[in-house]
Amino acid sequence: MNDIDREIEAFEQLKPHLEKLWDRIFPGDAEPYTSVVVPSLTLDQEEMTKIDGISFYEERLLFLLMRLRNPRARVVYVTSQPIHPVVLEYYLQLLVGVPASHARSRLTLLCAYDSTPRSLTEKILERPRLVERIRAAIRDPREAYLTVFNATALERRLAVLLGIPMNAMDPRLASLGTKSGSRRIFQEAEVPMPFGFENLHTIDEIVDALQKIGVHRPSARRAVLKFNDSFSGEGNAIFEFPALRTADAITVALGQVRFSVSHETPKSYFANFARVGGIAEEFIDVAGRTSPSVQLRINPRREVVLASTHEQILSGPDDQVFVGCRFPAREQYRLGIQEAALRVGRVLAEKGVIGRLSVDFMAWPEIDDWKFAAIETNLRMGGTTHPMLALRFLTGGSLDPGSGLFLAPDGRARYYRASDNVQADQYRGLLPEDLIEILARNRLDFNHRSGTGVLFHLIGALSQFGKVGLIAIGDSPEEAEKLFEQTIGVLDRETANVSHRPKEGIRVSRDEAIGRLRLELINLTGPGKSACQVAAGKKIFCGGFARYSDEQLRKGYESFVVSEPSISRAALEEKANEWQLQRQRECSTLLSCDAQWQRYETCHGWDDFTNDELAHFCFELMGQRLEVFGKKTLPVI
Repeated sequence: MNDIDREIEAFEQLKPHLEKLWDRIFPGDAEPYTSVVVPSLTLDQEEMTKIDGISFYEERLLFLLMRLRNPRARVVYVTSQPIHPVVLEYYLQLLVGVPASHARSRLTLLCAYDSTPRSLTEKILERPRLVERIRAAIRDPREAYLTVFNATALERRLAVLLGIPMNAMDPRLASLGTKSGSRRIFQEAEVPMPFGFENLHTIDEIVDALQKIGVHRPSARRAVLKFNDSFSGEGNAIFEFPALRTADAITVALGQVRFSVSHETPKSYFANFARVGGIAEEFIDVAGRTSPSVQLRINPRREVVLASTHEQILSGPDDQVFVGCRFPAREQYRLGIQEAALRVGRVLAEKGVIGRLSVDFMAWPEIDDWKFAAIETNLRMGGTTHPMLALRFLTGGSLDPGSGLFLAPDGRARYYRASDNVQADQYRGLLPEDLIEILARNRLDFNHRSGTGVLFHLIGALSQFGKVGLIAIGDSPEEAEKLFEQTIGVLDRETANVSHRPKEGIRVSRDEAIGRLRLELINLTGPGKSACQVAAGKKIFCGGFARYSDEQLRKGYESFVVSEPSISRAALEEKANEWQLQRQRECSTLLSCDAQWQRYETCHGWDDFTNDELAHFCFELMGQRLEVFGKKTLPVI
């Protein structure tokens, strides 16, 4: 038996513990337990880098801190970067009836101190001592479970290392949640879906599928291509059928597909398509079409529970990118999509799936009725998960399956509009303290007595990206909409006289941004000082030597440790500085960043940083607010 087989066997042995724990804890939620939250977006990292502020999406599950309203519950919350104290205070003050100090004593915050564009779970697993700290924070593994955004083999490994079950899908079932897997499940559940084909990879397979769609739907003007595994519609592309629907004509037309993100190219898109696979299906091109979704939970007892319905708010070319939602879905088809989604959920439950999932639909008017078709299933949390978590935890209400409405304890329905993408250039530079001051001054808060008001999330992304999340809860759809718009109006008014746009060069290439940083860093470094040493001493840029733990630093400069095992941290940093300066001389460069860019030894130099990180460094070091575009290129020094 190899290591993977042993890991899978251990994971299987943990599964029964979750069902026993669920039977004891819920629905009362008054028993002691520990929820370990690892909000890692373990998805295609190339796709993740297309989303502004993606590293701060780990904050979206901070609404799970509401579990601390149970005075016997404990929460362990792990992130890549530290959560700002003001952000934490903002969430804890929502716990009405529970002293913040008591809740804080039952909360353990842990951090990887790693801003690299990789999944949080990967960062945790490469830090054995962090895994030990998580394990140490769990008082009794028999009363603990792991909560994740999505489940992969990495999350499975973490669950096994912690010795606690994971409340999410078994990673071996992941194919059921891809775009191709979704179509197979819809067919089995007898749920209508657009005409199309799955399990495509090559250009020839895509062309063949598009030809067949064109024959089956002669009136179709467009089709949609989708990556098997993408996030918020970022992997979608719209294809326009040519006048002649021959293989050659379709192949040529593929070079003109419209992408959901502006910086995508046909070459990069189809290279990724070949790597991850995907589908092609007819594009429902009907006036008045909408994009509702249904959220479900499959508990450890394999019971399928309706969680919510939403109207998805889409943006981007051809409305393919998710930017927000309204709760609930329209009355005209709400119960119909609920019933269809429950059929999908039951098929998935029979196959062993547990955890949160959503089923996305397209709906369109037809004479005096509405029709709908299922378009994808996501076997993970999503952009509609945290708004409903917030509503449920804060009001103590529940969803009425018969109507699809959320009823608060007072019997009245609650509605909301939510978005992760409230973004404006003029918001950049707002610190969490600034936002809280604006909220207090304008009385923008959640009123526990009325069960209405506004809530913010993704607060950590505000200063760098000018982006924040917002949930507006009202007694009617109109009130929720009004609250949402009023809140944005307040933010706009408060920042109206603040302009961070430089007079020129707002949009610069990656190479240009590196060039600007290079000149600034050369000015900061001097004789005998590498960029690594300066960054560590001034606490700027990547952090230099300071970004490494003692263990990582000793491993990176192992030759010095071997010759002097008891070497101190300070002495090791000094020797590392001398080594970096020697590498600069050998590579004929003035910066260690450039030397390592060529050699890939202790780090990867400029290749370690995303475009967003380069933009952040430009603002940090020079006060320049830039939008950096372009892909990594081979070093030219």
